[in-house]
This record gives sequence, C-alpha cells and structure tokens, in this order.
Amino acid sequence: MSALVVLAVLGSALLHGTWNAIAKSLPSPLASSTLMGIVYLCAGGIGCLLMPVPDPAAWPFLTASALAQTLYLLLLTAAYARTEFGRAYPLARGASVLGVTAAAAVLFGERLTPLQLAGVAIVTGSLFALSVTKGALRDLASTGLILAVGATVTVYSVIDGAGVRLSGHALSYAAWLFLLQGVTIPLACLVLARDRRALLHDVRTLAPRGVAGGVVSLVAYTIVVWAQSVAPLAVVSALRETSVLVAGVIGWVFFREPLRAWRIVASVAAAAGIALVRLGA
Repeated sequence: MSALVVLAVLGSALLHGTWNAIAKSLPSPLASSTLMGIVYLCAGGIGCLLMPVPDPAAWPFLTASALAQTLYLLLLTAAYARTEFGRAYPLARGASVLGVTAAAAVLFGERLTPLQLAGVAIVTGSLFALSVTKGALRDLASTGLILAVGATVTVYSVIDGAGVRLSGHALSYAAWLFLLQGVTIPLACLVLARDRRALLHDVRTLAPRGVAGGVVSLVAYTIVVWAQSVAPLAVVSALRETSVLVAGVIGWVFFREPLRAWRIVASVAAAAGIALVRLGA
C-alpha cells in the first residue's frame, strides 16, 4: 500500500468528518438534506451520462438503497440538530460498523475472527462511554436517533453489498444511486416540511454551505472507491475510520464542544476497535 494511497484515504477521512460538520452547522436539517440531494442529483446525472446502465438485476437494490440512504440523511441531520457533534458522529459510525458486522454474520454466515471479536467488544464499550453525558437520561431520544442512523447505514450497506455485485459496474451503480437520491431526498424534505416556503427560503439562504457539504461528501466517497480499487479493502476501511478521531477535533475547534479526557479516550478506543473489526476480516 503506497504512501499516496494512505494519504488519500486519511484525506478522505478528514473530508468525511468535514461534510458531516457542515451538515451539523446548518440550522435547518431539511434544508441541509435538500441541498445535499441537489448536489447528488447533478453529480449522479453527469455520471449516468458517462457510464453504462447497470444490469437490470441491480435495479431493485438501487431503489431500496436510495430510499434507505434518504432516511439515513434525514435522521443524520436531525440527530446533529439535537446533540453534540463529537458525540453523535463516532456513536453513529461505531453503531453502523457493529450493525454491518452482525448482519454479515447472520445473513451471510460470516464468522468473526478473534481480532473482530476484540474489536466488537472495544467498540461496544467505547460507544457506551460516548453515550453517557450529564444529561444522558434526558438525552435518550437523541441517543436513539443516533443509533437509528447506524441502523440505516447497516441496511443500505447490506443492500449495496448485494446490488453492486449484480450491477456489472461499481461506479455506474454509484452514479445511478446518487441520481435516485437526488430525487428522493428533496421530495422527502418537501413532504416533511411544515412550511414549504420557509424550507425554500432556507435552501436559498444556506445554499453555499449546503452545496459545499454535498461536494465534499462526493469527493470523499470517490477517493475511497479509488483507493479500494488499488489497495486491500480491509486496510482502506480501517484507515477510513480515523474520521472518528477527526470528529472530536472538529467538535472542539468549530463547535466549541468541551474536549473531555474521557471522550478523547473513548473516541481513540472506538477508532481502534473499528480498525480491528475491519482488519480482522
């Protein structure tokens, strides 16, 4: 694995934490999701024109994944509106890793290696530590919301794992997936909006940051796809999860969230546990 690939994946981790921080910074979750969807629509449309159409067998998976990822983005932005970034991000990322690992074992009969079992134990303990705050009892709703985010990541990851293999072309599958999300996300936001005029006003007002967040997320995704094509998947995935550490720094620097010692330890432990789960595969 070359130094270029390592630096690229670490850069992708930074970009992933960055676009999530942009989503957190926007005061309107629905406007944030809408703007992300618009970026996906434009990028997906361009990709669909340049690449072949996926095999028909992949279309049910594309549709299901687009719906699951729409729900994911709506839940994610709602979670960021309710709780600290440095808590929500690693909790959601870790929960999704545990979910995907469990789904692989139950649905596909994959057995966990000793390294993976150790990683699962570390991630579980770290997530428990991250979920405990002074207002933990009052914050059960946000904790449930964050865990729901992890659950949706598990769902669409399993769907995509099957769909992309049937598509015949991974990047084509991704392009059509972005195009579909570019339709479903804005439509869902319009349906959920209590005041559509206010939503459209927020979309116009927040457009620069929202579009920037969408572009950054696409760049981060593209880097990972490229890295996975030239380097071992497990190593790329493990390096990618350093974004958990990035989240703590972003929360401290940009959102003025206290950088408590126990949260630093829990975030580092979560990143290490996730790496063990990935590398043990």
